[in-house]
Amino acid sequence: MTPSAAALDTIRSEVDRSLREFVDRQRPLVGAPELVPLLTAAEEFLAGGKRLRPAFCYWGWHGAGGEDDPALFTAAASLELLQASALVHDDVMDASDLRRGMPSAHRRFQAMHEKAGWRGSAGQFGEGAAILLGNLLLIWSGEMWRNSGLPVESLAAAQRIHDHMRTELMCGQYLDLLEQAHEENTFDSALRVALFKSGKYSVEQPLRLGLVLAARGVEPWIDRLCEQYGRSVGIAFQLRDDVLGVFGDPAETGKPAGDDLREGKRTMLVARALAVATPLQARTVEETLGDPDLDAAGVARLRQIIEETGALAACESMIKEYLDHALVSLDGAPITPRSRTALADLAVAATSRRT
Repeated sequence: MTPSAAALDTIRSEVDRSLREFVDRQRPLVGAPELVPLLTAAEEFLAGGKRLRPAFCYWGWHGAGGEDDPALFTAAASLELLQASALVHDDVMDASDLRRGMPSAHRRFQAMHEKAGWRGSAGQFGEGAAILLGNLLLIWSGEMWRNSGLPVESLAAAQRIHDHMRTELMCGQYLDLLEQAHEENTFDSALRVALFKSGKYSVEQPLRLGLVLAARGVEPWIDRLCEQYGRSVGIAFQLRDDVLGVFGDPAETGKPAGDDLREGKRTMLVARALAVATPLQARTVEETLGDPDLDAAGVARLRQIIEETGALAACESMIKEYLDHALVSLDGAPITPRSRTALADLAVAATSRRT
């Protein structure tokens, strides 16, 4: 195991511990037994995840000279609460049945309603409960961040970034809905959605948070590194996500094969395919993309079109180009050598993952 891999295991372990302790502290504050299923859903949803966002924050902190501090893990763990909030809401908007191989939050609450035989629509109850769970996780992300225990000066310096990151994420969610509604689906429009919805808050802003927390202020080199490295890795990260959403193994992704196709996601991969598709291929994509009842044969047909148009190969080539650009940008950055190596390893891990 490489030093960076060992460090990532430590980050995951510390972030997991911080999240467990935070949720445990909420139990006596919530009180009512009827709310136990809500807390249990939050706890189980937070149990999974790659913890990449806290890792980028951690290595940003160390890159700018920060020392090991348990409070940093708590602040970084708040990013997982934000991520969980986004995923819960995303599954509602996409009508997804599964998340990480388990029922999505709204399906979980829907099943609870059906089993109990309560009045009203089980589906509507499930969606409403999931929205509230997502809101709760979002509120908790701010609370965990503010009460992390880091110096007041550090938190004050990074607060604007933390706020802006959450705004970017919500705007990205809206842009995603808009993209599917008006079906503009150019590569540039899909890229804009990917940047706001995933790229920035997955890599660029967590890295910026860590750097600014340690430096206690924004310096020109920090913005330069975050834009060159963070944005490049963020785009490559989302491109990999697009590929996995169509070609990923359900046993590894935890979602049905081709789920992004059934949900009608207007990704950069789909945009690339439509840009060079024949009229027949384009018509097939437009008629079947977003069909919730799309069967295995339909998924295979769309996959074939994506491959035949060269869209898959083009996206793989772009992932490599963005990754190479990110790695080059690390060379001249005034960060610690250990962080430089770790960020290079993280970039590779984030863009070559299978889940």
